[in-house]
Amino acid sequence: MKIRLHAFEPTSRANGPGLRAVIWFQGCTLGCPGCFNPTTHEPNDGYETKAEVLAADLITLPGIEGVSISGGEPFQQPEALADLVRRLRQTSLSILIFSGYTLKRIQTMPLGPTILASIDVLVAGPYVREQHSGRGLLGSTNQHLHLLTSRYQPSDFTRLPRREIILHRDGTMTVTGFAVFEGVEKRDLDGITSSSRLERLPSFPGKLR
Repeated sequence: MKIRLHAFEPTSRANGPGLRAVIWFQGCTLGCPGCFNPTTHEPNDGYETKAEVLAADLITLPGIEGVSISGGEPFQQPEALADLVRRLRQTSLSILIFSGYTLKRIQTMPLGPTILASIDVLVAGPYVREQHSGRGLLGSTNQHLHLLTSRYQPSDFTRLPRREIILHRDGTMTVTGFAVFEGVEKRDLDGITSSSRLERLPSFPGKLR
């Protein structure tokens, strides 16, 4: 099954419990003002891969506890999402999905119940800029953390890093998380704000600390 992605990060600690791989789906029509990831909206951007190839790559990553799936809006590629989580469910990896849809809305989608039955955690609801939270994986206070299996407890989400900067060998970095980067001037991040779950940009030594 073909799947269109925005980006892939093999290790993160700011997108769920433990060390996790993170996948950002490409494409979203929800249009939440102040969205964390506006570059993920255009459905034809990003790159295409196959769910079976992606799942195989994820399974071979050393040391990760699970996979977090964000976007974009993952549920706007329902067939690909269902195929991916079905494959991951056959492993020991936990599965967490961020969605701008509510749980009730997902339950009415044709593949919604099937996908929900294959995952451990759902962070659900549209981002509301006026209710920004940035705590416990919730971008805004109207969103809800749904624990769909017994794998995790609410306490597993209380001490997650609120921000994360991952430096790469090629001179780029991944900025991910939900909180303000205090002391960093806006021009230094070129539009990247506290809410940016992911962005790539050239590194500038000494300015991020």
